[in-house]
Amino acid sequence: MRRPVALRLQAALGTLALAAATGVVLAMPEAAAAAGGATGYATQNGGTTGGAGGQTVRATTGTAIHQALCGRADSATPITIEVEGTINHGNTSKVSGDSCSTAADKIELKQISNVTIVGVGSGAVFDQLGIHIRESSNIIIQNVTVRNVKKSGSPTSNGGDAIGMESDVRNVWVDHTTLEASGGESAGFDGLFDMKDNTQYVTLSYSVLRNSGRGGLIGSSESDVSNGYVTFHHNKYENIDSRTPLLRGGTSHIYNNHYVSLNESGINSRAGAKAKVDNNYFEDSKDVLGTFYTDQAGYWQVSGNIFDNVTWSEPGEDTNPAGPDPRSNTTVSIPYSYGLDAASCVPAVVSATAGANKGLKVSDGSCTPQNPDPSPDPTDPTEPSPDPTDPPSGTNLSVGAGADGSSKASGTSYGNVRDGDMGTYWSPAGTTGSVSVKWSSPTTVSKVAVREAAGSEGAIGSYRLVDHGTGAVLATGSGAGVISFPAVSLTKITFEITGASGTPKVAEFETYAG
Repeated sequence: MRRPVALRLQAALGTLALAAATGVVLAMPEAAAAAGGATGYATQNGGTTGGAGGQTVRATTGTAIHQALCGRADSATPITIEVEGTINHGNTSKVSGDSCSTAADKIELKQISNVTIVGVGSGAVFDQLGIHIRESSNIIIQNVTVRNVKKSGSPTSNGGDAIGMESDVRNVWVDHTTLEASGGESAGFDGLFDMKDNTQYVTLSYSVLRNSGRGGLIGSSESDVSNGYVTFHHNKYENIDSRTPLLRGGTSHIYNNHYVSLNESGINSRAGAKAKVDNNYFEDSKDVLGTFYTDQAGYWQVSGNIFDNVTWSEPGEDTNPAGPDPRSNTTVSIPYSYGLDAASCVPAVVSATAGANKGLKVSDGSCTPQNPDPSPDPTDPTEPSPDPTDPPSGTNLSVGAGADGSSKASGTSYGNVRDGDMGTYWSPAGTTGSVSVKWSSPTTVSKVAVREAAGSEGAIGSYRLVDHGTGAVLATGSGAGVISFPAVSLTKITFEITGASGTPKVAEFETYAG
């Protein structure tokens, strides 16, 4: 529900006063999320929505970005910061406040949550100024360029990382960015996209990483293995010496990326890391996958990749390339739905979609770039939501079908959601997870009813309804009830709970043709 007009006006006037005091330009009183929606592992652990539902401000300096963070009611108040222009050392200073902890030599997102930073207008360039995320959660960075961040020389910023995350970071989505350097470590640069010290549930999508010695890492040392659950998809890595990425422990999903001119090594899985490497295109490169520079092995599951003019080193004590005939040496289970483009079209799709200022185009899984779907405003009462008072008619197609899911709590079963018995239920092994109904042949579905067990009504928060076979999102919303969508023929439909209060208990996941 929207707030009454008087309350909205009061909030807007208060924000205008803040804007006048800090130099931040107000864009609108309330914000939707960044364009499109998070993908990959950033959808797990409750999902990643950034500043959705909060106020939107416009910033043209680094100081204004920090002022916007510090001007919030508290460190978790949602905010979307639209950035336009060049952000550099000359216009970035430390700002103090109860809702922030900032610094003068970087954009500091420390001990905060629920923030979106998105480039708008003629574009946002962070020039020689890195973005640092520490002890924070639910962060979106979209449509920005970060370039030439140095750890030595002058000026220095963020340890030489374009975007760096460390110390208990959760749920970050970095999308349609351009991250670039002008050389390797000897020239003063470090990583373009680094994660360490317990950073989890991160997605890097539709981004360009180029002209650097190091693409990025997960884990700062062989003992820093508390990181993981990171997705890399539809990115272009170009003219990178190594670390595309370097994985130490944890699980990563790497699909539909285009790798060009990896000069020394590419995906370096070590120290027990597991990587699912699907439908990527590797071109004019060396040692694009394996365990390198250590005797502590990592693992990979490979399928559908194309290796175009790739050379491979001979195995050695500290070198274990996956090629020249890459084979899987582990299996990796992915808990979310996704659509795979064929590897043969990845160069064209990534060229049309990846990077800042490309229109935020995405792939639909059929090698065709698409404009992003606008994200619904969570404060908009016209947003469709399930209506539990509208019982479907016809045959419940779930009865007699199969069922599976991402996880199940002790004492529950996936089959309980299609047994017609409201006294049995499925719960995920946490507050979020997914359950699916499946058939042996294509079945037409246009409506589902999700029914919660007695005593747990209202536990289900945000959800996605997905065609498991194609990865297409059929509906999104919040709460249990009846969900309608255009009729689709499928063999498996998945109800993903991305947010909840307490433990959800799904008694029935009913499906109907009409």
